[in-house]
Parts: sequence; C-alpha cells; structure tokens
Amino acid sequence: MITTIRCTCLLACLAIGAQAQKVQSFDLSDVTLLESLFYRAQQTDLAYMLEMDPDRLLAPYLIDAGIEPKAERYPNWENTGLDGHIGGHYLSALALMYAATGNVEVKERLEYMIDQLAACQQKNGNGYLGGVPGGQEIWSDIAAGRIDAQSFSLNGKWVPLYNIHKIFAGLRDACLIADQEEAKDMLIQLTDWFMGITAELSDQQIQNMLRSEHGGLNEVFADVYALTGDQKYLELARKMSHRALLDPLLQGEDNLTGLHANTQIPKVVGYQRIAQLTDQEDWNEASRFFWETVVDDRSVSIGGNSVREHFHPADDFSQMIESHQGPETCNTYNMLRLTKGLFQADPAAAYIDYYERALYNHILSSQHPDGGFVYFTPMRPRHYRVYSQPHEGFWCCVGSGLENHGKYGEMIYAHTEDDLYVNLFIPSRLHWPERGITVEQETDFPFEESTTLTINLPVSQKVVVRIRYPGWVERGKMVVRINGQKQKVRSQPGSYFVLDRKWSDGDQIQLSLPMETRAEYLPDGSNWASFVHGPIVLAAATGKEDLYGLRADDTRMGHVADGAFYPVVEAPVLLQKGKDIAGKVKPVPGKPLTFTASGLIHPETFKDLELVPFFSLHDARYILYWQVAQPEDLEQMQRAILEREEKRLALQKQTVDVVSSGEQQPESEHDYQGENTDIGSTRGNTWRQATGWFSYELESNGQGKILRINYEKQGQNRQFDILLDGQHFQSVKPDDSWNEDLLTLEYRLPQKWQDGPVKVTIRAKEGYATGRIYEVRILKE
Repeated sequence: MITTIRCTCLLACLAIGAQAQKVQSFDLSDVTLLESLFYRAQQTDLAYMLEMDPDRLLAPYLIDAGIEPKAERYPNWENTGLDGHIGGHYLSALALMYAATGNVEVKERLEYMIDQLAACQQKNGNGYLGGVPGGQEIWSDIAAGRIDAQSFSLNGKWVPLYNIHKIFAGLRDACLIADQEEAKDMLIQLTDWFMGITAELSDQQIQNMLRSEHGGLNEVFADVYALTGDQKYLELARKMSHRALLDPLLQGEDNLTGLHANTQIPKVVGYQRIAQLTDQEDWNEASRFFWETVVDDRSVSIGGNSVREHFHPADDFSQMIESHQGPETCNTYNMLRLTKGLFQADPAAAYIDYYERALYNHILSSQHPDGGFVYFTPMRPRHYRVYSQPHEGFWCCVGSGLENHGKYGEMIYAHTEDDLYVNLFIPSRLHWPERGITVEQETDFPFEESTTLTINLPVSQKVVVRIRYPGWVERGKMVVRINGQKQKVRSQPGSYFVLDRKWSDGDQIQLSLPMETRAEYLPDGSNWASFVHGPIVLAAATGKEDLYGLRADDTRMGHVADGAFYPVVEAPVLLQKGKDIAGKVKPVPGKPLTFTASGLIHPETFKDLELVPFFSLHDARYILYWQVAQPEDLEQMQRAILEREEKRLALQKQTVDVVSSGEQQPESEHDYQGENTDIGSTRGNTWRQATGWFSYELESNGQGKILRINYEKQGQNRQFDILLDGQHFQSVKPDDSWNEDLLTLEYRLPQKWQDGPVKVTIRAKEGYATGRIYEVRILKE
C-alpha cells in the first residue's frame, strides 16, 4: 500500500534508539471527542446500538442454558449456526461506548447483559457460557478427544471456537474497559472451564483443533494472565497459539497467499500480546513481520486487504480490481488492534501513519452517516457497498462495526510516565489524571491543514511532548509554533518531533500540516492508481443506478453488493501525458477537499467527475482505483481488458448459483458438509479435495440447466463420483486425452433437478481422492 512504510518504520526505530520506551494508550474515559467527523460517527453508532434489542441478542445464551428466552433470536447469522456471536461483540461495544461517552443508558444495558449472562453461566453450573447451537455436545466431544477440525467448522458446526471467542472478548472488555467486576469473575470461570475441556488434549490435538477459525483466543487468555498474574493462563495462551502460522513468521516467510485473512490476523494479535507480556522478542518480531507484509505488500490505499476474505497473491492484484468482494472491514479492525500493540511495544510513527490511513479511509467510511455497517468495500471500478440494518444483518462486520466507532479516542494520544505522544489530529479533550494535565485539540482537519493543542495544568511542570511528523508531510514542511513562536523542526517525516520543556497553563502548540496529492499504485506494480491527499484517499461518485440490496435484508448473502457489474473496460481511465499525473489534480474553488482531474480523465463523458474523500461517499457507485495509460497504449490495454471481461461477465450472467470451494462464506452459505476433506490454494485460488466426500446445496430456481465444475486433476489417483440429492449422477475418471491439468466439466441437469435446490456431493472412489475442486456452478441454458 504505502511503499515507503517499511523503510520509514526502520528509520523511526533507529531514531528512538535506546529510548524505545513501551507506551500506553489512554483509557477511553480520558479522551472526549469534540465536534468532528469522528464525533458524529460515534453518535451514529450509539443510536444504532440503542436501536438493537438486548433480549434478542441474549436469546441464544438463554436457549443454550435451558432458560426460556424473553424474545426471539435475531435472524441471519444469529439463527443459522453462529448464534450468539453478536452478543459478545455487543458487550465489547457497550463497554467501549460507555467508557468513551459516559452514557447512562449504555451502562444500564451493559449491566443488564452481564446479569442475564451470569444467570446462564450459573445455570450451566460448570463455568461455561455460550450461544453455540449444540455447544454442550461439541465441548463434550472435544474434551474426549473427538475432534474433526476444518478451516470453517469444528465437529460439524460453524466455527464454534470463533463464536465463543466473542463472549470471552466481551467479558474481558466489560471488565477492563468498563470496570464491571462481575464480568471479571465470569471471564475467569469461563477460562477455567475451557482449561478443563482441553486439559487432556495433546499438543497435536490442540494444533489440529486450531485449524478451525478461532478468533483471538490466545490473546484473551494472555489478558486473563495479565488480570490474575496466574501463570497457568499464560501457558494456555501459548498452547492456543497456532504454530502453522507462527512458525513461518518466525522464519520471516510470507506464506499467506490463499489463507483466510481474518482467521490469521487475530492469531497474530495474540502472538504480539503474549510477547508484550513476556518480552518474548521473537514472537514480537514475527508479529511485526506479518504487519509489514500485510501493510506493504497486500493492502490497498484505504488500508484494507483481502479479496473474498482471502489473501490473494502479493504480485497479482487483478482479483482485487475485478471482484465485488473487496477488503473486509473485520480485517482492518483487527489490523488496527495489531498496530496498537506493536506501537505500544515500539512507538514508531510509521505504525500511526498506517493507523491513520486505515482509520479515515476504511473504518470511518464503513459506517453510513444514517447508520449501518459495510462488510466488503469493492475496489472494482463503478461498483458500490451495501449497509446493514439494526434488526436484519448480523455479520461479523456488524459485530466489529459496533465496536469500531466507539473507540476513536484510543490512539489520538499515548503516554509513558513522563512523555505525551500526539498521534492523530482529531478534535478532542485529553485528561491525563496522573499528571493533572488537560490537553484540548482544536482542528477541522483534514478540511484544514493545521491543528492547535492547548495545555492546561494547575502548576507549571516539565513534560516531553512528542508530536508525530506524518509521513505524508514533505520534509521541512511541517511548522511548529509554541505560543506563536516558530520552532526549529529537525525531525523527518515518519518520526516524532520532540518538545522537551516546562509547560505553563494555557500554553499552545500550533501545527501546520500541509498536504500534497499523490498517486499511489497497487503494490503489484500494475498500472492501477488511486489518489491520496495527505492521508485521505479520494474517490469519485459515478452514479446511483442499480444499487441492488443497498440496505441489506436478512438473507445469508445480503452483505454482498450483488447489483449489476459494470464492465471494467467502460470505466474511466487516466491518460498519462508525462510522469506526474498527481500534478494534474486540481482543487475545486470553494469546495474543501474536492478536486478535479479533467485533464487526465478519458472519455469525455467522465471529465466532470469530482474527487472527494472516500469517507464522505455513500449510496453511490464509485471509482477509487483508476487505470493509467499512455494515449498510444489505450486501445491495446482496453482490448486486453475486454477479452478478459467478456468471458467472465458472460459466465456471471449465465450463473444461477455458485460456490467457491474452500472459501468460508460461500461454503457456509451453501450448507457445506464433508468428511476426510481438506482445503488449499494454488496461484491464489482456493480449492477443496477429499478422500471421503463433501457436499453443497445450490439453487436451481427453475432456471438451472447445467452443472459446471472447475477442478484440477493433479496426478493419476483422482477418481470421484458426482451425486445429486444422494443419487449417483456422474463418475469422473481422467484419461490420457485430458491434456490440461485445470479442467471444466459441464453436465446437463435432468429435469427433476432444475426446479429447486439440489444437493451436489463430490465423493472420492474408494482408494482414490477427488480432484481439487475450485468451484461448483449451476448455469442457465
């Protein structure tokens, strides 16, 4: 994403040298947001949270404990297998919002949730608390060593470890952030229960279980150790750290391509937390390497990563441009948590440069001004996003979204015992109770290129104030004044400017932060660029047509913007005449942070597009990444795009239903089941294979005429049967005439399977394995 960030990070690390102090963020209750973009987003989130019904969120926990629920469960993911996961997020969100605002109604809701959950835990009688459907049976089987772990299931259930992680995290946050003592007791009881069910499992069995998505369980157990000082919880945290990801990172190896992104990021948050508590430097270094790899090599300009939830090849971002399932908000939520931990261990300004970029351009933009959260943010030109509704969509990004907009105050400032760090330029009031200092920051950034900090304190005292010199301000351009007197700024972009002096009440620090417009190309070196002004990513609204499902309903795939795909070849492009395309971007008089690029945009019909902050653009199709070409290369470039797009769009129009094998959401949405099966990735494309069988349920809807399967034969021991609703349909046996390794099989569906849902089973012949199945489709004629 930001090509200089790795170098900048290393330089910043050298700059702080032996100092390298660990820093702490302030409690959210110490930082009050003032009128701003972020304050309004916080209040929008607050209204959304209060619109939700706690009794409906609690229902899965009451049902699991055998208590009559007071209201019906919510729909969507909350009653199709991931029941209860939003309840855990809701606890965290309430704790964050109460700490940030002091809102009494939020506190009352938090206490009500904890009381009801405590009743469930007490009824269970063994410390357990969860809303996982059939959870009691699953945990009994695991305790007995009966473990069937797949990437997105455990013992046939939808990621129960991931699910229960949310209530662990919710209790932790209620305790640590909102000072709910009862939540601490409940958290320790729940952790002791988990220790009990895993006590007899071998390390090999634990590592096998951790193949299933499990959130940041290792981080939570490390936090329980920090709360209690009991070493057994630290050992549990280490035991629950997945070595399949950790070991390559310890060796500095990037093996991320094809992995489910948000399965991996929370694990690394846990590695870093353990390192933070134990000074285990190799784990911290592995976490830093992961961060650099994702930020530098796998992220787009808004700070997000992944396509269809998975890491694509670092040297090929074509899927990012083509897909309507771009960066997932949960990924960035967790990347910011990792960034916070790394910054606390080593306060390098480059971490905050990334934090700021992702905060403004992905997190802030992921909430509608009227309420509602975004799951995928497509980079595909002229596509759009969809938003949740309080009583409809209950995706993972709703859960993390509830949290995101309540904790904007957490990294504006940070501190050591003696030093104050000013990281972000957000209107806010800081109260530093240990020093008796109040700092008020007044600014309209990013709509103005300055900020003023006023220091209030009862008695003059010496404090070291470290002010971030952003990487986006050119060398020598940041101006610092104290009470109007200009200071010598010898610091470089991507570091901290140090003010070491005795401060008096009312002293002011004025900062001038001039912003320039830059073109940032995708990390793979392709000719796709986005415009960034200072830290703000710019985008253009291209129309409000075909916004199908803009406000998502409760259908399983409602979070995906499934409206019409506009051909990439018809999207506007930038015709480059000379080297500097950013120099052709001009501000629009009288419109702050609004620009035109009419001298670059082709064709003429798009020349009047205005570039505005992406965070301000909603309810519209947009273009964020532009293809850049020399005029003489335009025709050839568009011909190549057209050839690639025509086949793909034609297939999409012909498709009634499709499942991408090995990918979490597509498989979950299609009722995946299987035995003796595993997944993998080749060239960034996921697949599933089996020596047993696996199945999906696909819709035909009276239109489906053809079953199409893409697969890779990979050797001679690949023979399998295709079954429809349990009945044998076709046998597949590669022969010498099949010269290609990647194959497409198409079969006409009999009439009886053309009208409704059909269960498609791929079953290996005895003694053989199936091919590597990439996708299964039902097509129209």
